[in-house]
Amino acid sequence: MSEASAGKSSGSGAGGTTKDPATDTRTKLLTGALATLTEQGIAKTSARSIAATAGVNQALVFYHFGTVDDLLAAACRYGAEQRLATYRERLDSVRSLGELLAVARELNASERAGGQVAVLGQLLAGGQTQPRLAVATAAGLTLWTDEIERVLARALAGTPLAEFVDVTGLAKAASAAFVGLELYEGVDPSGAEQALASLDQLAALAAALEGLGPVAQRAVRSRLRRSGQRGRA
Repeated sequence: MSEASAGKSSGSGAGGTTKDPATDTRTKLLTGALATLTEQGIAKTSARSIAATAGVNQALVFYHFGTVDDLLAAACRYGAEQRLATYRERLDSVRSLGELLAVARELNASERAGGQVAVLGQLLAGGQTQPRLAVATAAGLTLWTDEIERVLARALAGTPLAEFVDVTGLAKAASAAFVGLELYEGVDPSGAEQALASLDQLAALAAALEGLGPVAQRAVRSRLRRSGQRGRA
């Protein structure tokens, strides 16, 4: 009997709901792909190794996803969605750049301890030679970038910097910086910590600007406008 037909005849689970075996298998394959990347690296990640990690038949990789690359692409997005859901409530509470950096530090420590940084490194390495994997990795990172953009827009609202900062560009720069820092930390922890400390200083500067009185803030805005005009000249 095929997996699809098995799904139709499966029994009811707790609460009278029917558990779909196909969905369960897909989830096993997605998590298995991420675990395989972490433990064995992109070079040793194959349909056989993923299926072994997931505890399913190798043929199900192709049944559900078509190719290993397509499975890895789906796993990349799945992993990003799962991790982002874990932090969404925390990110929703952020109201300043300092708070955002504090969350970023927590996220960095958690992602490294959980092996997600290792997965990201493998996906980035694989994306250099596999275009479909590169697109999927970028899509996964975009989920984070979009969330950071939303937080930055809220954190900068009402500050002297709000009208001068390209929030979309800043969100992409912040995402790229933290990806780099997460990978950099693996070879130079003290250097990565120094870089994070410098970002803390920038957040403190932004907080100081926000704390200025109305007259001082108008002066800062005026100076920034003149600097921007000179930059475009």
